[in-house]
Amino acid sequence: MQSPHATAVPPGLTLVFGASGYIGTNLVPRLLSEGFRVRAAARKREVLEARKWHGAELVEADATKPDTLRPALHGVETAYYLVHSMASGRGFGDLDLEAARNFARAAGEAGVRRIVYLGGLVPEGADSEHILSRRDTGDALREGPVPVIELRAGIIVGAGSAAFEVMRDLVLNLPLMITPRWVQARSPPIALENLLGYLVRLPQVSEAEGRIFDCGGPETLTYAEMMKRLAIIAGKEPPRILAVPVLTPRLSSYWLALVTAVPTSIARALIGGLKHDFHADDAELRRMVPQRLLDFDESVRAVFAAEESHAVQARWTEGAFPIRGYRREHAFYAKRAGGSAETTASPAQVWDVVKRIGGANRYYCADLVWWLRETLDWMIGGPGRNRGRRDPDELRVGDHVDSWHVIGVEPGRRLTLSFGMKAPGAGVLEIVLQPLDDGGSRLTATAYWHPAGVWGLVYWYALVPAHLFIFKCMTRNMCRRAEDSRDADADRVPPA
Repeated sequence: MQSPHATAVPPGLTLVFGASGYIGTNLVPRLLSEGFRVRAAARKREVLEARKWHGAELVEADATKPDTLRPALHGVETAYYLVHSMASGRGFGDLDLEAARNFARAAGEAGVRRIVYLGGLVPEGADSEHILSRRDTGDALREGPVPVIELRAGIIVGAGSAAFEVMRDLVLNLPLMITPRWVQARSPPIALENLLGYLVRLPQVSEAEGRIFDCGGPETLTYAEMMKRLAIIAGKEPPRILAVPVLTPRLSSYWLALVTAVPTSIARALIGGLKHDFHADDAELRRMVPQRLLDFDESVRAVFAAEESHAVQARWTEGAFPIRGYRREHAFYAKRAGGSAETTASPAQVWDVVKRIGGANRYYCADLVWWLRETLDWMIGGPGRNRGRRDPDELRVGDHVDSWHVIGVEPGRRLTLSFGMKAPGAGVLEIVLQPLDDGGSRLTATAYWHPAGVWGLVYWYALVPAHLFIFKCMTRNMCRRAEDSRDADADRVPPA
């Protein structure tokens, strides 16, 4: 329902700063679909390019580097500020404040009319760095001359939301959970669809400028209640939850990092705030932007429906449903391990080696280990002994390289292969080439693994040492192969 206070879509340019993050990735296509002129900004342009948004202007900018902000903010009328440093680990609060102050100053100099900031609900007595940093970031933005509209949300129910993915990993994979007491804390979860509705419409309400709004769904539930209901909707038996007082926030974050695929730094930041009860006083927000709020069950069903219809905005490393084998129990977040090497050979010379991976060339390291893994897969009915390639010298999307499937090729830059052998989860191998200033190259190989439950995690942890060795060895040998080929070509050139 359209707010009676809202106007038509503003003609000015809208900046989504932090467009590569979870909310930004979903907000950009929503704005584009409603006719907004959108500029999307992130620290790495290539991450935005991978989203393949049609109609969005893409820019590279970093709020901790003020010189990059001027071009990003030029001509902008409304700027969404969706940046936080939670994933950077300890001390992220100081980074958040520095970034917000830089952005507020630059927005004022650029003549931006309003800033829209998505923060988090702030319970009484909050002492979590994550919660306080979100609050203080809003205060820092308000120190600048541009009016700020701040929306404070609780748990977001959507594919890729860190809190939701923690719950999904737990309930779909663990029949028994030993948890800290925070599972009895209460919170008003909000559907991603409803949150996006508020973000899009609230800036069009004139009386919203300069104000802070709580944002929540129609129910207030404990985390235990949410996890049990999520399990039922997913067709699983509700887990048995045993809450114990001895699990401190620090121990809880390590435990979550062990039994879920959510990165440790994010788990640590989340856990600190989960001991509080959260309440959203959202009467004013509902009055200004009326919409039907989905309850928790409807929100979870909307997540599953979006995944099954491929409507989730996610690159393969961020939980794309096909890469997860169309399986809900495969973790959205990926575990990762890799290795890299540098060489004096040019990117073109190294790519000439990369594109010939597999088949007769094998994998440039530990051929016996690869052979054993392929044989084991073949013995349990997998495609592990399917050897060969369509072409020994060239690759294209859709090709099979032995048991791998080529899902991405950017000549001279990147090769992406999906894992084809049988295992408790789904995986991807990505090989990336970066040019160096001296004309050489850095080659990186990274394995991403979306584990399926406890056995998927056991499988991953068992292979991490081998992965670290193999990918370091692989990249080093590929670089040496490129150097040898270059030197051999030079030797064949007749003297002038």
